[in-house]
Amino acid sequence: MDVELSVAELHGALDDPALNSMNFLNEVANHYPDAISLAAGRPCEDFFDLDALHENLRRFCAYLADDLGYSPQQVRRAVFQYGRTKGIIHELIASNLQLDEGIAIDPESVVVTVGCQEAMFLVLRALRASERDVLLAVSPTYVGLTGAARLVDLPVRPVATGPAGVDLDDLVAVIRRERAAGRRPRACYVMPDFANPSGLSMDVPTRRELLRIARDEDILLLEDNPYGLFHTEADRLPTLKAMDEWRRVVYLGSFAKTVLPGARVGYVLADQRVAATDGSVGLFADQLSKIKSMLTVNTSAIAQAVVGGRLLEHNCSLAKANIREREIYTGNLTRLLDGLADRFPHPANGSARVTWTVPAGGFFVVLTVPFPVDDALLERSARDYGVLWTPMSHFYEQTAPVPALRLSCSVERGERIDTGLDRLADLINDQLV
Repeated sequence: MDVELSVAELHGALDDPALNSMNFLNEVANHYPDAISLAAGRPCEDFFDLDALHENLRRFCAYLADDLGYSPQQVRRAVFQYGRTKGIIHELIASNLQLDEGIAIDPESVVVTVGCQEAMFLVLRALRASERDVLLAVSPTYVGLTGAARLVDLPVRPVATGPAGVDLDDLVAVIRRERAAGRRPRACYVMPDFANPSGLSMDVPTRRELLRIARDEDILLLEDNPYGLFHTEADRLPTLKAMDEWRRVVYLGSFAKTVLPGARVGYVLADQRVAATDGSVGLFADQLSKIKSMLTVNTSAIAQAVVGGRLLEHNCSLAKANIREREIYTGNLTRLLDGLADRFPHPANGSARVTWTVPAGGFFVVLTVPFPVDDALLERSARDYGVLWTPMSHFYEQTAPVPALRLSCSVERGERIDTGLDRLADLINDQLV
């Protein structure tokens, strides 16, 4: 076969492991469809309802007509035509953030995106102004962030994690080290609530200090919050953006977990003021909109309408809309943690060979084991043991195996979680022999 192109002649990121990660994990799942999945971070499918799609679309169209005064022709145009680049549900998102997060914003500071992944890309593309620019990220880091940074040629510098979700001393040290080397740290990516993959959360004092550091060191914080609503019995903590007095936080939002992933609707709240070359002052969101207009033009109006209708159904509160889901995830997480304790009881001397995190919500638990965990072991687990999980090496800069794996409790329920843990225990015990 003749070869027309070489990957060496394409963008360098295309040969980067970060860009292969999601495809590889999806392929393993597709090759072993009967395996129990403790890997995927997909939302629960129990309440997916085809009729609800139509109801939400009609509800949003009624809102356009009755609340916003659109004529029938304008309603049709709003959902059928190319739309406003920054989106058509920005006011509903602003209402949602006010209700659920206590964040009061100008709706014009919101850009509705094709999933949160586009929101990340827009922000990173805008911040990458020269070869001096670098991004910081708490490690381990969501692989989608790492991949987006690769595509815009923005190097990622890891910041150590810790029991409170981030090592603040290391954050300051990394910022100053990069500046001493002539580079410019632009922002730090964080997931303060039930982080993917670690499951860790930041307490309120850590959040306050993180904001102070961002102000004093003159960097932005990119706050990603897909799991914040899915807490257990512990009280919800305020988001960084809700505590942000200095406009240091760019807030990345997603409806994939709280409404439906198939809509591929997310958003970015970017209320930072930006001085233009002509002396005028606008919003960072306006700059991101320029990039979006050349990337995806606009986010599907029909997808936005479905999400908008869901918001309207619950008076713009996603916390109310997800009560059933939160109960399921809480039950799944409890079952997963209890199941691990049953299968890997800690010895009296406390020197356990298998340990795990105990998050207060979210989808993920990290299991640490005394042997390397890589993609080959995952494939063997799927093929010979019938259980899927995610190697933690996918969330680090280095490609070497890490002695840990991520478990998800969002998709499987009840006895399937138990069976999946039985199979995982068999794999681990066989590795320990």
